[in-house]
Amino acid sequence: MEKFYLTTPIYYINGNPSVGHAYTTIAADVLARYYRLRGKNVFLLTGIDENSQKNVEAAEKAGRGSDVQGYLDEMAIVWQKTFQAMDISYTRFIRTTEQDHHRAVEKFWHLVKEKGDIYLGDYEGLYCKGCEAFVNESDLVDGKCPFHLKEPEHIVEKNYFFRLTAYRESLLAHIEKHPDFVGPQTRRNEIVSYIKNFMTDVSISRSTMKWGIPVPGDDSQRIYVWFDALINYLSGVGFGTNDQTFEKYWPADLHLMAKDIIKFHCALWPAMLMSAGLPLPKQVFAHGFFTVDGQKMSKSLGNVLDPVEIGNTYGHDVLRFFLLREIVFGEDGDFSLARLEERYEKELANELGNLVSRVLAMTEKYQDGFVPEKQGIPFMDKNLWSRYEQSIEALHLHETIAVIWENIRQANQYVEERNVALILLPFIPATAEKILVQLGYDVSYASESWEGKTTWGLLPPGQQVTKGEILFPRREDKNSNS
Repeated sequence: MEKFYLTTPIYYINGNPSVGHAYTTIAADVLARYYRLRGKNVFLLTGIDENSQKNVEAAEKAGRGSDVQGYLDEMAIVWQKTFQAMDISYTRFIRTTEQDHHRAVEKFWHLVKEKGDIYLGDYEGLYCKGCEAFVNESDLVDGKCPFHLKEPEHIVEKNYFFRLTAYRESLLAHIEKHPDFVGPQTRRNEIVSYIKNFMTDVSISRSTMKWGIPVPGDDSQRIYVWFDALINYLSGVGFGTNDQTFEKYWPADLHLMAKDIIKFHCALWPAMLMSAGLPLPKQVFAHGFFTVDGQKMSKSLGNVLDPVEIGNTYGHDVLRFFLLREIVFGEDGDFSLARLEERYEKELANELGNLVSRVLAMTEKYQDGFVPEKQGIPFMDKNLWSRYEQSIEALHLHETIAVIWENIRQANQYVEERNVALILLPFIPATAEKILVQLGYDVSYASESWEGKTTWGLLPPGQQVTKGEILFPRREDKNSNS
């Protein structure tokens, strides 16, 4: 089987998962489900960054004192349970305190050092604690980090450095040769400008940190969290521990993340891989940020949204649908519970739910619940599947849902909709499975390859259908029954 390896970033766990974390992870899950249904051997890696100074501070704030690992173990359970509740079909959930990861980082460090790309030097400059990154004056807005709105610290340390600037021309050449390496285009332009004009050698250790992976051969230093964290994409598929698995899945086909960390992934990370003599990932794609009702999401404003709470209220498929329907993937957007309610009623309840209900009710009424002989289906878009595949593989997830909904609206004027259930499987899997079961298929049908199923009119005549439960009850009905 042809492989498809995709990743989310590993998340800081100094707090509970928010709907922002859910956004990246849901998008990755949609793509993982899609490529599995296309018959590929998919490996979806997600996980958490446990070697961050933020986690040490969070443990202290939580009253755990020096028991940082105990705090991390508890938070890891919270994050895993959240992703499980969201129905994220990850292959591996990695934690950077795992011994497998530590071995991979040590192996990688030695490869880069042997290349001559690590040297000891004095660092004096600015450091943003929020980003856990060394920054330049050019990165700041009015002297503050544009993401955390705080002035960075001025620090002086003797650290190990990575010769990032040695790879300037190689990075630019790779991006020019592979125009899809960085997406979307606005991010690619940003990275090219950064590499040409602002990129410097980067400190890859901290002498003041006591938490994290020790520098091999120098216990007085801890490996800088980003140099450590990026290697999870290798350790997650066996680098340093399982050569067979690593050779099977690396290089990654797609790294997904938010736009604030793209410099690490599109400049530092590929340069690190070049230094270590490893192939580069095929594509890095950064989506935008979103506000909540027009305001930046923050704890101080009290508008940090819990994806599990939203899922428990509306259904996890509803959250998946809304995030990818409402916000153009790759651009900034706004999250609004009022808009979620609108799309729930208009598109999910009135259009999709109504379509399934009408088709099954008519089949029960006029055909005693059995699929009739195949009829012509003149209204259907003959290019549905090609449009669907082209848009989802180009990461135009918003457009993919638009293609689906064109056909749902057309299908509401007709009575054949098994293909609607199939194309919905990556986006709203629980709902799509319910539709297939109501159409008389075993639930295992939802996990089978799409091979041979992507044409209209294949619902077998004589197959029994069942009306079943309403897929998307009216919100007022739900509220009155609660």
